[in-house]
Amino acid sequence: MATVVLVGTLDTKGAEYAWLRDRVRELGCDVVLVDAGTGPPQTDADVSAEEVARAGGASLAALREAGDRGAAVTVMGEGAAVVLARLERVDAVLAVGGSGGSSIAARAVRDLPIGLPKLIVSTMASGDVTPYVGAKDVTMMYSVVDIAGVNRVSRLILGNAAAAAAGMAKAHVPPAAGERPLVGASMFGVTTPAVDAARERLDELGYEVLVFHATGAGGRALEGLVESGLLTGVLDLTTTELADDLVGGVLSAGPDRLTAAGRHGVPQVVAPGALDMVNFGPRDTVPERFAGRNLYVHNPTVTLMRTTPDEMAELGRRVAAKLAAATGPTVLFLPLGGVSALDAPGLPFHDPEADEVCFAALRDAVETERLDLNINDPEFGRAMADRLHRLISGRSE
Repeated sequence: MATVVLVGTLDTKGAEYAWLRDRVRELGCDVVLVDAGTGPPQTDADVSAEEVARAGGASLAALREAGDRGAAVTVMGEGAAVVLARLERVDAVLAVGGSGGSSIAARAVRDLPIGLPKLIVSTMASGDVTPYVGAKDVTMMYSVVDIAGVNRVSRLILGNAAAAAAGMAKAHVPPAAGERPLVGASMFGVTTPAVDAARERLDELGYEVLVFHATGAGGRALEGLVESGLLTGVLDLTTTELADDLVGGVLSAGPDRLTAAGRHGVPQVVAPGALDMVNFGPRDTVPERFAGRNLYVHNPTVTLMRTTPDEMAELGRRVAAKLAAATGPTVLFLPLGGVSALDAPGLPFHDPEADEVCFAALRDAVETERLDLNINDPEFGRAMADRLHRLISGRSE
């Protein structure tokens, strides 16, 4: 039978979890109940709170004695994640709770593979769920009423959650052997032709390409998919989110962008795609301190700002440091004819001197291919695709 893992604080939500356990079993699934609370449990668990705390690097007694709720939530979330990773079978995870319970559950499921069902019923789900979902496929369900006992309303919500988790667990299909290997690629509007050319070439070579739009969330999703172990290689042609992170644009993916593939030894080819620009919203939202900069109104909702030589140099240093730390095969491609569609002769962001400052900072970080092309010339994307294929297959040139 499919297995649904319930993760929750049984000291405060024991009655609800006992009810959920019975309902999921009635729906034809095995249940593993994991106690992530720190007080005396209200119902029996399959994995005790002491085991979870120990997996999180602490003792339950010490957490109780300290009385620090924030620290306890952190430890129990980390411990629950370790417990889930150790279980022999997990076909779905279901959790219910308020802000603390939702935080524990979100950490518990963060490292689980993309595609494995993850459902959190939360009092926080009607607002900004970014802290709980991040870049993973976590499903959030609003509890409507506080999760404080099983009543006429909560029974409807929790019943739907149990049915959803059981249904997803039964339908969950692990990746099948023999499917085409997956490659992740980063793209922006101003690098679309390059990625299209690379994607077509990789398709010819037998890969399935997943394209991520470099909007902050897209970059985080790409990093998360690498963490899940689903990608055979990464064609990171569009690293523009690093410019937003450096300068303060609206599409930053955070400082950890461009690190997951290197950390996990996944073959990667990388280019400084669209590092010539920082993203803002409508023209009147651009911070006043940038009033004298080279600004380009891409459309009514997007204003782009050209990065300066100093910023390009720092971006080069940051990319170089990230690539130099990679544990797997890594090749950097430099488009000497411009890093975006706007960085070409006669266009608003054409600045070969600024680009070369970035390229100079990147020099010698890793193996580098310098091509006398604009990034969107079809030959550039195809060259990156061919090189990634060779890195993945282990073939020499």
